[in-house]
Amino acid sequence: MTDPARDITLPVGLPRSGRARYGAAMALYQAGHLGAEALEIYRICSLLDTADPAPLLAAAGLPAAQLATMTAELAIRSLVAAADEVLATLPGPGVAEVRLGLNRWRDGAVTPHHGVHHGGTNAVLGHLPAALASLRVTHPDLAGAIAGAAPHLRWITYDLYGTEIGADFANGHTFASLIGEDAAIPAHDFDLGLFLIAPHVLYRDHHHAAPELYVPLTGPHGWRFGPGRPLVVKPALLPVWNPPQRPHLTKVGPTPFLALYGWTRDVQAAASVIPATDWPALEALRLDP
Repeated sequence: MTDPARDITLPVGLPRSGRARYGAAMALYQAGHLGAEALEIYRICSLLDTADPAPLLAAAGLPAAQLATMTAELAIRSLVAAADEVLATLPGPGVAEVRLGLNRWRDGAVTPHHGVHHGGTNAVLGHLPAALASLRVTHPDLAGAIAGAAPHLRWITYDLYGTEIGADFANGHTFASLIGEDAAIPAHDFDLGLFLIAPHVLYRDHHHAAPELYVPLTGPHGWRFGPGRPLVVKPALLPVWNPPQRPHLTKVGPTPFLALYGWTRDVQAAASVIPATDWPALEALRLDP
């Protein structure tokens, strides 16, 4: 599947890149994102893979920075659409509520992120290619959409737990909000995004007021819903719905944990850790692939 937001920025000189850039420009033109003058520039440059459209675009009033912002917006909107397509196929509680919020806010203005990522998220993002390689086996379009949008999202860590959450999780996770109160697309009291955790990390028992849907895109991973309860291993694409204040814990397997998440209300209420005595054993545990 071609991705106009990706193909229009293919490096000059790659074989067949001129035609690919023109094809992407045509798709963007038909969608109303590119003008006729810019489209003609891409057509002319398509004759030679080494022909760089950037100088001509700048002369036409479409400099590279503006083009980059345009393609970043398209990449983010493409990911929102791909996420909704996957959610539409899933059963279970919470899915309809998350889709309702997604479709209520999805047409808002997009603000791509161009700054430095927060804290140590760059190290955690090093696990994203392995997670996407696993997802690509079953959902290549969604994997491609995540790869295209990831560089334009604000990846941060959740740092309101304090030391009780453990250093492994504090240093081994990151998330990016697609639609929310501090997200690529603004929303009120709703949050939809991507969550990434490094292999083998334990996300200790915790709870929060926000009703929460997880759609793990990789697996298997372990879950439990209260200290002392058994750990249940679940595969990818099996939704997990946490009603308000439901205790839950996640133990990541050998594949990085990559998930869509949705909080449908009370998104500003802080989450709290629930103490348990078996965390050291669970942190040392290794799940079978």
